[in-house]
Amino acid sequence: MKNSKLIAILFFLFALVSSCKQHQDARKPISQASGSFMKKSIERNKKLIAGEEGQIDAVIKKNPKVKFIASSKGYWYSYVVKNELDTLTPKKGDVAFFDYEIKDLKGNIIYSELELRPQVYYVDKQNIMMGLRDGIKLMRKKEKVNFLFTSHMGYGYHGDNKKIGINQPLLCTVTLRDFKSEATYRKESEIKPTVPAVKQEVATEIKSKDTITQ
Repeated sequence: MKNSKLIAILFFLFALVSSCKQHQDARKPISQASGSFMKKSIERNKKLIAGEEGQIDAVIKKNPKVKFIASSKGYWYSYVVKNELDTLTPKKGDVAFFDYEIKDLKGNIIYSELELRPQVYYVDKQNIMMGLRDGIKLMRKKEKVNFLFTSHMGYGYHGDNKKIGINQPLLCTVTLRDFKSEATYRKESEIKPTVPAVKQEVATEIKSKDTITQ
């Protein structure tokens, strides 16, 4: 009797261990599939970015007279108007006033400057296009810059659900009209209830560059 009880207990333990092992073995293909999916996804993204960078490279090569600068964040830019007198650029805690337009890489206007103005941006505190978020901090007052953004610096895989398509690289032309500290902006807003209009005329060009042809 004792032996039969012992055998029953041993059999139960053996069955329990076998069952656990089967469950563990059954999970392995799921983990492997998950890892495989991640690898494939990474490869797809690499190919996508490489393809978009190829399109941007074609635009750059088509404009040999325009000096493009590669940023460390993975986009390219060139100056249309450059301010070589000032040194200050917008930083967190500032409010930037700018105009911009968005084109595709063939030069077709997606959003005109008129559609998008005015832009009042609390630097690093508002959710705007990733490329603009970084690019504006490179600019000085009165500068006009062309930015070439891959889709991951723009609107990514979903676009903007309006005019910008999925995974679409963009050409953005930005004019930084002015910027000031939030404290100064608040004081001015208290004096003038409405947001002070940003002057539309651009000051005399400090330095002009060639225009981009698509």
